[in-house]
Amino acid sequence: MADTATTTSAAAASPANASTDAPPFQLGKPRFQQTSFYGRFRHFLDIIDPRTLFVTEKRLREAVQLLEDYKHGTLRPGVTNEQLWSAQKIKQAILHPDTNEKIFMPFRMSGYIPFGTPIVVGLLLPNQTLASTVFWQWLNQSHNACVNYANRNATKPSPASKFIQGYLGAVISAVSIAVGLNVLVQKANKFTPATRLLVQRFVPFPAVASANICNVVLMRYGELEEGIDVLDADGNLVGSSKIAARHALLETALTRVVLPMPILVLPPIVMSMLEKTALLQARPRLLLPVQSLVCLAAFGLALPLAISLFPQMSEIETSQLEPEIARATSSRTVVYNKGL
Repeated sequence: MADTATTTSAAAASPANASTDAPPFQLGKPRFQQTSFYGRFRHFLDIIDPRTLFVTEKRLREAVQLLEDYKHGTLRPGVTNEQLWSAQKIKQAILHPDTNEKIFMPFRMSGYIPFGTPIVVGLLLPNQTLASTVFWQWLNQSHNACVNYANRNATKPSPASKFIQGYLGAVISAVSIAVGLNVLVQKANKFTPATRLLVQRFVPFPAVASANICNVVLMRYGELEEGIDVLDADGNLVGSSKIAARHALLETALTRVVLPMPILVLPPIVMSMLEKTALLQARPRLLLPVQSLVCLAAFGLALPLAISLFPQMSEIETSQLEPEIARATSSRTVVYNKGL
């Protein structure tokens, strides 16, 4: 967070002008304007770029060092804005913004689509048994729990017991809802077999959406109890706010409800149409690969759209926060890390 307060010290290390469309570099600031949905969409496309999964340890160190040189005014001649933005993109994709520690690859936002797509395919498999329903819901919520924990607001320490409570709550809620809905569908005698199969394909959405809310709230409940750090425009710590924590969790929970909509609703609709084509009826072995591609496309579309609903560093007026926060700063607004 201290990176945001380095404009003055970095002024002497202005990057070289280059014939690119890259805007002037700002350390710790997003490359794209965060006040518009399109700007946040472009920002999060960088955050979830799967190419950053292949960045080597050496390249990461070089990127971090380049940003440190800029911060301390010792930037070597010839470094361009584009190189600085690229270095910051690498750092933000791999290192947690609060702890500066590496996030385990499958739990980074850039790994969410590659590692999450096989789970989505499993959730949407037709003719699920009770055991397979339980397995895929468990695996999905296990992955979500780890992603939520790895990308949480980490300005306050969180004990392992909170993680375990959140994990168990999310898994139990997801499995219970999915199994319950499947049982209801199976007992609905007025449905034809074809209609029952179609309805079953939509069961994962309400189960996943409701479990995602439980997952976020339970995994990050400690933030509600202790508050999260809020910063002024210069990146200075103003205090810890429980109200800001509520805003952060609400925004993240809404994101987690919107996220599975295209992923778990669009593929069943598309597949119900594709299965009627002559190609797939003649070659049923292609069903699984085609469904995987459809899920991958839906996931790739849904993730940046969902997480772009709110900026990661959200802004809130001090008048809406605790009186002690408002008294501690002359700034009209403060910012906090919402988490992803």
